[in-house]
Parts: sequence; C-alpha cells; structure tokens
Amino acid sequence: MTDGVASGLVGARELASGLVQAGGGQVRCVLLYGSHLHGTSPNRYSAYDFIVLVDDYRAFYSALKNSGNLRGSVRLISTMAHILPPNVIAYSPEEDTGRVAKCNVVTRNHLERALGPRPKDHYLLSRLVQRMAVIWVASDEDREWVEAVMAGARARVLMWMAPYLTEPVNADGLGRRILEVCYRGEFRPEATDRHKHTYEAQTDHFLEVLGPVLSNAEQEGIMIAEEGRYRLTAPSSTWETLRWQLHFMRSKVRMGIRTLKHTVTFEEWLPYIVRKAERHSGQEIKLTWLERRFPLLFLWPRAITFFLSRPKKDLRQ
Repeated sequence: MTDGVASGLVGARELASGLVQAGGGQVRCVLLYGSHLHGTSPNRYSAYDFIVLVDDYRAFYSALKNSGNLRGSVRLISTMAHILPPNVIAYSPEEDTGRVAKCNVVTRNHLERALGPRPKDHYLLSRLVQRMAVIWVASDEDREWVEAVMAGARARVLMWMAPYLTEPVNADGLGRRILEVCYRGEFRPEATDRHKHTYEAQTDHFLEVLGPVLSNAEQEGIMIAEEGRYRLTAPSSTWETLRWQLHFMRSKVRMGIRTLKHTVTFEEWLPYIVRKAERHSGQEIKLTWLERRFPLLFLWPRAITFFLSRPKKDLRQ
C-alpha cells in the first residue's frame, strides 16, 4: 500500500465516521472506491467516492437535515431516492469543508436489485465489480451481507459480458473489457482512455476475482480453456446480444437522467464537475455569468462541445 493510498484511507475513514454520526443511526455500511482507494493521482479537489448503505431514506436525510448537513428538502430528496436510485449527495464536515465525500446512498433492497441478475442499469454494478474497501460497518452481519451481494455480482459478469467476448480472454483481458464496456455506457468528463488507467490501478483485484469466474465457467461448460485463455463454447444468441446491447443503451439514457437528478441532490454540483473536467482534460474552464447562474439552460452547448472534444489520453498520466 502506497503512502498516498494509506493517507486516502485515513481521510476516508474520518469522513465516514462523521457521516455515520450525522446519519442518526441509519447507516449500515460505508464503502470506498475510486481514486483515493486506487491512488490514481487524486488532488485536493478530488472527492472521496462512497457507497452508503442505509436503512431508510427519509430517516437518513432527516437526520442529516437536523445535524446541519443537508440544505435541501427532505421530502423532495427522499422521493427522488426512489427514482433512479441511488441519490448522490455531498457530505463535508463543517470544520473541514475542503474535503468532500460524494455519497451514493442506497438501501438494501435497491442495492440487491442493482447487483442482481436483471439490473435496470449498470451504474452501481460497474462500480462494485471494482476494488472496494469497507471503511465503516455497523455489524459483522452487515459486512457479510454486503460482501455476499458483491461476490454474487462479480460471479455473474459473464451473463452481461458474453456478447462482448468475441475473442478468447484471460482474467486480465476480461477485466479490461469490463471497464471498457462500462465506461462506454456512461457520460464521463474524463479522457476516452480513462478506463485503461482505472484498470491498471487495480490489476491485482481483477486477477483475483475474475480468475475463479473463468475457471468456474469452464467447469460449467460455458467456456473452454485454450493456452491460458478462455473462449465461449458457443457465441451469444442474437437475442442475448440484442438484449444486452439494448440494456447498455437504456443504461446510458438512465445515466443522463440520473445526472440531471444529481443537480438537485448534490450540493455545489457545478463547481465539482468543472474541477473534475479541468483535472482530467488539462483545460481551464471559465463559465460565463449565464452558465453559472442558469447552468441547466445555458451550459448545454459547452457540455456537448467538451464531450465531443475530450482528449484520447488522460493528460494526468
């Protein structure tokens, strides 16, 4: 573990502890993922990426409101939690507003559904197949449940990846392909090769979790091992291929709608997304008064231009 990753974990645990206290006993588990866990060059503006498992949305948001950590309407945000879950909110302790946790807040039912065999989109799925660190948990039972749900999702990756495996792969190749497909199914401000660097930062994780997936697939007759690689015994049917292609098309639409929802639930969302775009593109972004004041009306042309002109390589690497 590098010094940067160790420092990131310490900072994450401090933020998680404050969030749990502010959450009024509703938090069951806090997971960390992303740049602070992988050590992929986070800077002082990089948020800590959390997945926060809670018992009840309304009770959790009410507790945050009462503790002064939520400015929006509890009723509105609680209602929106059931529309394209999870909600994404920002948590920053009053004494240290420079550190921010970007929290994906989700209940057990919604997490289990998102990681199950028929997910509506891959927002949580694409994140939870990656390396995760449990940085706070209420009980051993909660830890075991979360780990079991994540293990089940990782064991099922071939269900939705099979149509995209047109050549034999090993665990390394499967991991790279997973991130390529998942990143392609989202609107992201990073360079188009960002999935490569994300994979390389957690190669050992993918080799550990995907090796057994491939060997189990061989035992079940789904794949055949040939010279250290695995190929499908039969290509995906036309229906299965179409089903998952439509899934990722629908998923990308849901990602876009979910991003609009974040403008309501995630406080200070505009400075956050501008800093992230600057960090990954190496471009300074200066918004006009109209873009700052009415971003949902006047930011579209700039956003479209930015996505179309994203660099092919992450300039931070």
